[in-house]
Amino acid sequence: MTTTLNPRRTIDELKELRALTGDENGAQRVAFTPVWVRTRAWLREKLEALPVEVHTDAAGNLWATLRGESERALLIGGHMDSVPNGGWLDGCLNVLAGLEILRRLNDQYRGRPPVTVRLVDWADEEGARFGKSLFGSSACSGNLDMNEARTLRDKQGVCLPDALLEVGIEFERAKESGVELNHAAAYLELHIEQGPVLLDLDLPLGAVLGTFGVQRHAIVFKGQAAHSGSTPMNRRRDAFLAAGKMAQEIYRIAEKHGGVCTIGSCTTKPGIVTSVVEECRITLDQRHLDGAALAAMLADARAASERFAREGNVQVNWERLWEIAPMPFHPELIDACDVAIEETCGVSHRLPSGPLHDAAEVARAGVPTVMMFVQSLHGISHNKIEDTKEEHLELCVRAFDRLADKTIAWIGGAK
Repeated sequence: MTTTLNPRRTIDELKELRALTGDENGAQRVAFTPVWVRTRAWLREKLEALPVEVHTDAAGNLWATLRGESERALLIGGHMDSVPNGGWLDGCLNVLAGLEILRRLNDQYRGRPPVTVRLVDWADEEGARFGKSLFGSSACSGNLDMNEARTLRDKQGVCLPDALLEVGIEFERAKESGVELNHAAAYLELHIEQGPVLLDLDLPLGAVLGTFGVQRHAIVFKGQAAHSGSTPMNRRRDAFLAAGKMAQEIYRIAEKHGGVCTIGSCTTKPGIVTSVVEECRITLDQRHLDGAALAAMLADARAASERFAREGNVQVNWERLWEIAPMPFHPELIDACDVAIEETCGVSHRLPSGPLHDAAEVARAGVPTVMMFVQSLHGISHNKIEDTKEEHLELCVRAFDRLADKTIAWIGGAK
């Protein structure tokens, strides 16, 4: 490995981007907005110094291709978009670390590495404007639900196809982006952890086993409205009582199966202080890396809701909101990621990813995939206080670069 890799440059560019696209409230790089367009222009300027071919595909994903001796391609990806008032590292660290690896490979191999290397900035990973994550990568993988996406609207009532057209993307052609994966031999993604696991272990880096599967449902308990003063406690059919019991139960279910469960919202009807609750609607998000365990968590939650409904003499109905299967990453690439981390900082740790990432969609398309996590201070992301120690940022660029070299060798040996 040559000495041209410069992790300090990556940190400086991250700070430059923060100054360009953020304010006192945090990052403002929401996809398909003027700030996002300016971000893309800034990234293209950085790429101009390299002998790469740059283009935007049919889904709005930006690709920079360094042609190699083989057309088989190593993909390195991330996303430049952010949530409103987001952190300075989420997504863009991935892309800018990949940019630094492109520079190193170009120098080392004089513009012609052993395999083709492609850097991709996925369009709208966050889904912040239209409420649906992974737009660009799911279009590329072929998993985008076009009928659902076609109807999405932002808070101003603008539909997704119209917003895409404003930035030069034809919605109906989005899945044509799948051709970009034709020669993909492996995919790597670096990301801040966004949680506290590595922080609590006092470790800088970890190898990611895969992304959690997700089950999201609305649970509606229906009882009977009644006057809060004249109705005795033993005569009430209180929908909120049944829903409230679920709050503690989901923690027991998560502990039993080793997953995570969240009740994220609760609404009541009639919603006034002088009435027993007639209807209570809660939303339940359940996540696990193992599909069978995720199914068991869902079954336990259903059984508990029915038990609480019977106890309270109310009815319960379930509505599916969204689901995605667990996506384990490639075992050989997980091993390579582990070794790259150990060579860089002495110790690694394997952990799953609770948040969704573009990597899951690439893996779903059959491309061997792995992710690397770097520690998040406070265990916080999607917040302006999101941060990572600069020494850990330098380590993650170096380890990610080692992983790229190991993956290139693996691709060469897998012919």
